[in-house]
Amino acid sequence: MISRRTFALAAVASVLLGGTFVGAKAGLSYLPPLLFVALRFDIAAVVLLGYVVVTRSRDELLPRTRGDVLGILSTGLFALGLANALIFVGQQSATSAVAAIIFSLNPILTPVFAAILLSDERLSARGGLGMVIGLLGVGLVVSPDPAMLLSGGIGKLILFAGAASAALGSVLIRWSGGGLSSTVRTAWALPVAAALCHALSIGMGESAATAVWSPTAIAALLYVGIFAGAIAYIAYFGLLDVTGAIQANLIFYVVPVVSTLGGWALLGEAITPTAVAGFLTIFTGFVVLGSESVDIRALLPATTDEGDTVSESLGIADEQRGFESD
Repeated sequence: MISRRTFALAAVASVLLGGTFVGAKAGLSYLPPLLFVALRFDIAAVVLLGYVVVTRSRDELLPRTRGDVLGILSTGLFALGLANALIFVGQQSATSAVAAIIFSLNPILTPVFAAILLSDERLSARGGLGMVIGLLGVGLVVSPDPAMLLSGGIGKLILFAGAASAALGSVLIRWSGGGLSSTVRTAWALPVAAALCHALSIGMGESAATAVWSPTAIAALLYVGIFAGAIAYIAYFGLLDVTGAIQANLIFYVVPVVSTLGGWALLGEAITPTAVAGFLTIFTGFVVLGSESVDIRALLPATTDEGDTVSESLGIADEQRGFESD
């Protein structure tokens, strides 16, 4: 069963990250994409490093093992740095709706990497069905024009690479097995992500002189740096440690829903009947996934030898759940 803490982490991460595509779209009108991402990580790093210095002891702050270092690098280079750099660059040639549906391939890609690197996370047939239903729901929510999906191929490939990098990074974090808390690990990883994006920005010839510091640009940068950055990362990477990579990345099915609702509430964008059907379809996918997290044996009378036999005859005793995670 989902604990209150797990639900809270998933809700915070989904809501705050749901505004990322909107904030990115607003900021990209004024800031070069890679510089935008680098500045986002600069702000998030200052906020989160300040927080952990105040709230953690010296022993809790220092990486001490190979796993700690690998976890920091996996977070900074793949889950954050490269993933966001590719998303912001790719979104220049794709709409927010198309970007959202491509990045929603993240939960589909995660089990592929988990099957290679993790022995304790596997996806059952029912879990796979739930994921496919959820992806169909995302498609209904964003309702992209088929012609739009087929055009602008390079932007779509860049966005797909960003989704793959995020999925790989989340699995590598679990594989590294470090002892740092998720918050401290993320605080160390954000400067790594910032340095990577600054290097990419310089390498691509971007110039800070081209930035236009309008109120919209500043607001977008502060949102993606603090709220969709430092705070959302605390929630997401905390969720990753609690549930595992496969389950944690299911929040990327919810992100387009939050973006759509945010556009309706803040920007006056219409919600179509198709989008409502998409919300219900995503919910159905989660119900299919969650049905395997309920231990039916706990609902049966006290176990006896005969009861165990009955359970086995029903196929309950050894039923594999949607996900296996430590």
